[in-house]
Amino acid sequence: MSSETIIYIIIAGITALFLALFQYIYKSKLKSNLKYLLTGLRTLSILGILLLLINPKFESYSYYDEKPNLVLAVDNSESISYLNQNENAEAVIESLRSNEDLKERFNIETFSFGKNISENDSLSYSEKQSNISNTLKQLGEVYKNETAPIVLISDGNQTFGTDYSFITTAVNQEIYPVILGDSTKYSDLSIKQLNVNRYAFLKNQFPIEIIANYNGDESVDSELMIYSGDNVVFRKSLQFDASKTSEIISTALPANRVGVKTYRVEISPIEGERNTVNNSKSFGVEVIDQKTNIAIVSESLHPDLGTLKKSIESNEQRSASILKPNEFSKKINDFQLVILYQPNDRFNSVFKIINEENLNTFIITGLTSDYTFLNSIETNFKHKITNQTEDFQPILNRNYNTFIIDNINFEGFPPLKSEFGNVQFSIPNDVILSKMVNGIDIKQAMLSTFEIDNKKHALLSGEGIWRWRAQAYLDSGSFEDFDNFIGKLIQYLSSNKKRNRLNVDYQSFYNGNEDVVISAQYFNKSYEFDDSAALTIVLKNKDSNSLQEVPLLLNNGNYSIDLSGIEAGTYDFTIKHNEENVSSSGAFEVIEYNVEQQFLNADVTKLNTLAENSNGKAFFYNQTTDIINKLLADTRYQITQKSTKNIVPLIDWKYLLGIIALSLFTEWFIRKYNGLI
Repeated sequence: MSSETIIYIIIAGITALFLALFQYIYKSKLKSNLKYLLTGLRTLSILGILLLLINPKFESYSYYDEKPNLVLAVDNSESISYLNQNENAEAVIESLRSNEDLKERFNIETFSFGKNISENDSLSYSEKQSNISNTLKQLGEVYKNETAPIVLISDGNQTFGTDYSFITTAVNQEIYPVILGDSTKYSDLSIKQLNVNRYAFLKNQFPIEIIANYNGDESVDSELMIYSGDNVVFRKSLQFDASKTSEIISTALPANRVGVKTYRVEISPIEGERNTVNNSKSFGVEVIDQKTNIAIVSESLHPDLGTLKKSIESNEQRSASILKPNEFSKKINDFQLVILYQPNDRFNSVFKIINEENLNTFIITGLTSDYTFLNSIETNFKHKITNQTEDFQPILNRNYNTFIIDNINFEGFPPLKSEFGNVQFSIPNDVILSKMVNGIDIKQAMLSTFEIDNKKHALLSGEGIWRWRAQAYLDSGSFEDFDNFIGKLIQYLSSNKKRNRLNVDYQSFYNGNEDVVISAQYFNKSYEFDDSAALTIVLKNKDSNSLQEVPLLLNNGNYSIDLSGIEAGTYDFTIKHNEENVSSSGAFEVIEYNVEQQFLNADVTKLNTLAENSNGKAFFYNQTTDIINKLLADTRYQITQKSTKNIVPLIDWKYLLGIIALSLFTEWFIRKYNGLI
């Protein structure tokens, strides 16, 4: 308690006593000792009121010891069990967690990881992929402001994500890899990489590129074959030695039938080869009859044009051409959708052709758009002209129900620049994104879709979506989320299919290392999204005729089911409503491939590089004593004493109010009883 507060309390006590003496002692007619009791009660009441106003407080300190954290990140992928290292991993974990000296020095936290990281002690070694870089990055964020050395218990074989050996700048912790496996070099042939397009076009040939690797010192001969079912459609002899350790094989195969076609690439194993799983790899190609062509019509150059083209063509089923307005009229029969970027009066002929041909459109406006021209030629909407510009940030409408939108953080995207002013629609429209200015939703459409006379249209108010694609990459390390969003919008606009009450989103085939996720949206009879529907998927394996029925769960505005882990094969499915006669069917194929079984050794080189870059040190699984001694001897990991300062009131105000009330009541009662009132 400060000296100033003590002075205030003393003054309050003197003041209370002085006022009480003035009332009951100074020139008082009371002759009995009763006046002293009343003086004391009045002093207590006034002092209590003054203490409430002063609110005196005092500081208390509590001291505690804070241990540094020791983070155990354990690889839970299938490669650990495939290399017979699961028992070694558990032995390392048990040694570290049961060591009394370590427990006394550190708070030991255990995490397991595959493609994602989770905080648990249960290890199954069944994860289909491993992402070491993402695991280290997330641990670096969690323990950003703490001392938390990381013990990475892994074989170092990563199947997903960026190179983890250079991720240390984002972690800012010392990393101690525990290497599960050995560095012994065995002779091995493998298919290192297979490059093939997901789609091919009927009566065309699709290219295939295969990278075959060899680890060994002797000269070996082998043969590479590509199978379609049981038929060999391509073969080539291969020779390797110590100086020639890889070869790129390129070929092309015909696409003769529409649908999903699966193939298998195999390399004949050499004598004594320990791992033959990585000698084969299956892949699939979906043969389609026609490519969707989109015209991007613009009078001027802008980074948005390249962004649109790249996003559209990220799906091989679609192609995009950037054209001037006068070029569009010469190629009108080639396109199923027209994107009009910042139209002006030179687009007059383009709009005329669009109306004559009943084409679907996607209009994008911005700072160079001619809104007077656009208002004169458009009958579906009018844009208020203010001649003022504004930056608008997007807000995703999670109740949008025309097609399924993935959960993208649009609120974190940079703003788009556009004319300040609202867009008034003369027909019903569905808003995908609305505008936000200075953190306030102004309830105006930024991106919306609408349908009229069996034609589909979209309007985006704002230029600068190239920044959105860049931000999506910064957020997730991939353009995939943004490209999928644009792809679904383009798919909706370029199709003339009618709206269904049950929309299903899935791929025609999945590789064995991909997540098999099927999403659906269900709408009531008014085409409003129904978040209380009971949807079920009936899944049939066409190879074994086995059936399973699983409910779909509501997640981020969509109903979805994660079927990852199902056996490779061909599947039919039907998603149905349990109470209404509404359903949708489809088929897909899961292509057999286990990326976690492609490794023969631990990646000792990368784990050593990771340790060196983070100022840590790498150990093998049989060196747990050395790990413990290293951690205990490191002076960077010391227990620190910290204190907590608590400021609390001298007297709880509830008790003080009770004392004041009691003293006033007692004083009143005594005076009343003695006839002084």
